[in-house]
Amino acid sequence: MPVPNRLAAMAPEMTEWRRDLHAHPELGLEEHRTSEIVAAKLTAWGIAVHRGLARTGVVGTLKVGSSPRAIGIRADMDALAMEEANDVPHRSRHPGRMHACGHDGHTAMLLGAAKYLAETRNFDGTVHFIFQPAEEGLGGGRIMVEEGLFDLFPCDRVYGAHNDYQMPVGEMAVAEGAVSAASDRFTITIAGRGGHAARPHQTVDPVLVGSHLVLALQSIVARGIDPADPAVVSITQFHAGSAGNVIPEEAMLNGTVRTRKPEVQDLIERRMGEIAQSVAAAFGATVTLDYRRGYPPVINAPEATEAAARAAAALLGEDKVHRTLPVRMGGEDFSYMAQKVPGCFVRIGQRGKDGAGSVPVHNPRYDFNDEILPIGAAFWATLVEQELPRR
Repeated sequence: MPVPNRLAAMAPEMTEWRRDLHAHPELGLEEHRTSEIVAAKLTAWGIAVHRGLARTGVVGTLKVGSSPRAIGIRADMDALAMEEANDVPHRSRHPGRMHACGHDGHTAMLLGAAKYLAETRNFDGTVHFIFQPAEEGLGGGRIMVEEGLFDLFPCDRVYGAHNDYQMPVGEMAVAEGAVSAASDRFTITIAGRGGHAARPHQTVDPVLVGSHLVLALQSIVARGIDPADPAVVSITQFHAGSAGNVIPEEAMLNGTVRTRKPEVQDLIERRMGEIAQSVAAAFGATVTLDYRRGYPPVINAPEATEAAARAAAALLGEDKVHRTLPVRMGGEDFSYMAQKVPGCFVRIGQRGKDGAGSVPVHNPRYDFNDEILPIGAAFWATLVEQELPRR
């Protein structure tokens, strides 16, 4: 079935919402303007609104008929702390913040579905529209769950979606099992002995130690992990020193570890500590590893996955729905919701024929492809009408 005419007609309106959100990005747990807009629109459409979970979270509840069944649909709202490089009318108006992952589009799609379902009311049961803050590293999904999301809003199943710049517009991926990686962070602090750069023999150079560590840590995956088990160790920051003629007292490495199996996660954490200690000792330095477990993998439940695949196929056609995914090592805190309630996280293709939507996420030139707003909204509406059929 094609996108319903009413939703197709809403495309300009959804585009306006999305671009307004893009121009006013807000970081995790600070999405005050965004949540105000979401709450006001839901209220105007006759949808009951609850606010306050995870500080800026919004849940809209729409109940039609008498069925006890209920499903949750989640969109994330936060932006990233990075500078936008796009030269478009809706570019970020706030230096150092941008919607570089498409959460502006996710929010607009769910708003479109909420408006449509509030108008048509062609289902029997309850839909909880979950607008979640702080997906980008702060674990807003975990906070909402810990603060009683599913106690306040019981759901039989919960669903989420993400745009996919690698997949063409008009296609979706709906795969069972693990569809993301565990996402951990670490900080390694190296303490040496500072001094004059002209007399390095009188110092213990933490920059040298850190440089050896950057290389040595790569051996964990290259020589310590089964090649069939996906794993990534990335050092993304190296901080040291304040002057060109001074060897500093301290250096610091920051980075991330991505894994799909708990045993691999445990092994990497242990080996990082062992390697850091031995490399530092070899140079006479001391080292501290602060390893922080982050988001667990998203595990799509079988029945929820089948339901999402049926809805996607009804909208786009069976041949446009991919039932397997290449290994992806990104993290996603929808995982906390899917741990509590059977869930499914889908991907919606956004690469247009003209190149729109083909820039990778977390890139300063990324922009959500507005062409897929009606598709995403129609998918949510189709899923609700399918899973909560009128008797």
